[in-house]
Amino acid sequence: MADLFGQDAPEAARAVTPQDAPLADRLRPGTLAEVVGQEHLTGPEGAIGRMVAAGRLASMILWGPPGTGKTSIARLLADAVGMRYAAISAVFSGVADLKQAFAEAERMAKAGKRTLLFVDEIHRFNRAQQDGFLPFVERGVVTLVGATTENPSFALNAALLSRAQVLVLNRLDEAALGALLAKAEGLEGPLPLTAEARAALIAQADGDGRFLLGQAETLYAAELKEALDPAGLGSFLQRRVAVYDKDRDGHYNLISALHKSVRGSDPQAALYWLARMLVAGEEPLFLARRLVRMAVEDIGMADPQALPQCMAAMEAYRFLGSPEGDLALVQACLYLATAPKSNAAYMAQKAAWKAAKETGSLAPPANILNAPTKLMKTLGYGEGYTYDHDAVEGFSGDNYWPDGMAPAQFYVPVERGFEREVRKRLDYWDKLRSERG
Repeated sequence: MADLFGQDAPEAARAVTPQDAPLADRLRPGTLAEVVGQEHLTGPEGAIGRMVAAGRLASMILWGPPGTGKTSIARLLADAVGMRYAAISAVFSGVADLKQAFAEAERMAKAGKRTLLFVDEIHRFNRAQQDGFLPFVERGVVTLVGATTENPSFALNAALLSRAQVLVLNRLDEAALGALLAKAEGLEGPLPLTAEARAALIAQADGDGRFLLGQAETLYAAELKEALDPAGLGSFLQRRVAVYDKDRDGHYNLISALHKSVRGSDPQAALYWLARMLVAGEEPLFLARRLVRMAVEDIGMADPQALPQCMAAMEAYRFLGSPEGDLALVQACLYLATAPKSNAAYMAQKAAWKAAKETGSLAPPANILNAPTKLMKTLGYGEGYTYDHDAVEGFSGDNYWPDGMAPAQFYVPVERGFEREVRKRLDYWDKLRSERG
C-alpha cells in the first residue's frame, strides 16, 4: 500500500501489512472483488470491471465520500492490469513532486512499464497544476486516477475532465458497513456490543468505512469486560460529526433537497433537511434567506402571507439567536411546505425581463406620460389619460403599453390558493376592457 511503503514499493512489499498498523489498513481488500459497497463499478458490468477485463485502463476520477474505498480501488486497479503504481497527495505535494513523478513515469515507460498515477485529493491542486497533468495523460505517460470528495464539475478543470471518466462511488450503506465489521470481527474477535449497539455503531459511521473501523479499533483497545448497549456506546465513543462543507457540494445538495421538498409540499422531508443543515452547523440566516426565496418563487400570490411569515421568522431568529430562534425557522419551513404552490410570479418575472431586454427603449404611450410643463402638454404628454378613480367601477381600460408593442401576458395566476381570487379579478378587468375597447 502506497501510504505505508512508498510510491515504488514492489508488489510483494505492498502486500505485507505490519500487525501494528491501523485496523483499516490491515483490512484493506486484496482484490477488486473484495471492495465492499462499490459493486456497481467493480462488478463485471461496472465501468472498472469492464476495463480490467479488457486489460486496459482509461484515466478516471473517483468521486465519493470519505472512507468509501477510493485509495484501495486505485491500488488494486494497478495490480489487476499489471501496471506500476505511484501515488501522490495534493495535500502534501507541489510542482517539484509532480515533475519527479512524471519524469519517473517517462523513464519507466521507456523500459516498457506503464504507470498508474494515483492523485489523492486531486481537487486541492490549483488550475495551473491540474493543467500540468494534460500532456502526460494525452501522451499516455501516465494513466491518471484522481480521488476527490468534491464535485468534479466545480473542483476540476474542464480540460482535465474531458480526458478522464468520472466514476461515482456510493456512500457505504448498512449492508456494506456490516460486512466491514464482520471482517474486523473475523480478525480481532467479536465486538463488545449488543446487537442494538452494533446497529447504532454502523449508523454513527454515516457511510464512512474508515471511521467505522477506527471506532471498532477503539473498542477493541479498551478490552471491555461487558457488552455495551446503545447508551453505553454513546457515552464511550464520540459521535461522528456529519460530513458537511458549508461552501461546497454537500451544502448545495442539502439546500437543493430542502427547496425541492418545500416545493413538493412534503413538510416532513422539508423539516428533515432543515434539521440536517442546522445540526451540521449551517448558518441559520442563510437558511432564513433561502426560505424567503422559496416564499416568492414557489408560493407567491397563492398565499401572500408566505413572505411575511418568512420575514418574521428571520427577525425572530435575529432577536432570539440559537437554539431558541431555530423554532422560528421551523415554523416558516412548515408554513411554506403546507402552503398552496404557484410559480406564476416567478415565471412572470422571467417573461417580463425577457421582453424588457428585447424591446429596448420604447417610450410609454403619450396618454400616461407626465406633463408638468406647458411645452410637454403642447407635445401631447398626458393627452387622453383617464383618471381611473373617476371611471365607472374604478377602471378606465386605458392603454398602458408602448406604441409599437402589443399588450403581453406575463402573469398567469393558477387556480390554487389566493391566486384563484386574483384570476377572477383579472378575468373581470379583461371583460371590462374588451367591452370598452
